[in-house]
Amino acid sequence: MIPCPMDSAALSHKQLAGQRLLVGFEGTELNSDLRFLIDSIKIGGLILFAQNLINPEQIKNLCRSVQEYAVSRGNPPLFIAVDQEGGTVARLKEPFTQFAGNPHMQNRKEAMRFADITARELAAVGINMNMAPALDTSPLNIAGIMAARSFGHDPGWVSKMGLTVIEHLQQKSIMAVAKHFPGIGRTTLDSHMEMPSLDIDLSAMASYDLLPFRDAINHKVAAIMLSHILYTKIDPDWPASLSLRIARDLLRDQMAFQGVVLTDDLDMGAINNHYKIKTVIQQILSAGIDIALICHKGPNIEQAFEEILASLSVDRELRSEGRVSVTRILKLKQKYIK
Repeated sequence: MIPCPMDSAALSHKQLAGQRLLVGFEGTELNSDLRFLIDSIKIGGLILFAQNLINPEQIKNLCRSVQEYAVSRGNPPLFIAVDQEGGTVARLKEPFTQFAGNPHMQNRKEAMRFADITARELAAVGINMNMAPALDTSPLNIAGIMAARSFGHDPGWVSKMGLTVIEHLQQKSIMAVAKHFPGIGRTTLDSHMEMPSLDIDLSAMASYDLLPFRDAINHKVAAIMLSHILYTKIDPDWPASLSLRIARDLLRDQMAFQGVVLTDDLDMGAINNHYKIKTVIQQILSAGIDIALICHKGPNIEQAFEEILASLSVDRELRSEGRVSVTRILKLKQKYIK
């Protein structure tokens, strides 16, 4: 197992702040940008996209070099994540095994095969987190944004298939990230471009949208990603990814999730078009969200780090809650990063 300081009290304020950032970068090897992110921002993790990926040997060398560098600088090891759902969202191309995607899975055996093969291939190159499965239930009568990525319209079926993927990824030391809480299957507007809203109350969502997530929590999913959807009857003021009512009251308190909670990409139009990064981070911290996901190189990463760092210095309550978040993060790293 990679050495990892497991006591958040042993980390500096900069390390505590950096652990709450999972970021994207440019390049295919350990370069000056990555060294800056590790040395100065003390990042907790990386997410890989097509621009970072050439072939299995290059990916393996990249993952190994960044992990070794992070640990050599006295930091905990890194989450190294990728979106590998299969179908329309699969960052790793051939020679990695290609799958048709969630809507085309006919039974648990196919879900098991996807998860087993994907886990082996990710682990072989040093990737330890998959931003999957999507647990959004997509209604038959709505041309929803997730129709091409959802397991289907029956929440029981979505749950059954999703749990199979989670179980078989995590059995092979790949952290599964269930998304996009509390469910975006009903929405038609793409949050990459603009903020969708959903005018439905919690009672209507409970037995449909929330059911797969509740089952995933009961089966110890490693992490849950929050959506950028504005659920107007739950929180009319903030999208889920910035909402205390959804992240803390619903997910933590009512549904008793004890794992790591992260946002969807904060560079997406749903967020970037409406809020300054300072406001975004203040909301994330107030809501007790563990990790801010920022998928693109740019000023948002450094500004987010500075805002988190400042909160540790000026707000005693946020400092205490920050250590709780980092303890969750370190616990997950100890369990899964070998």
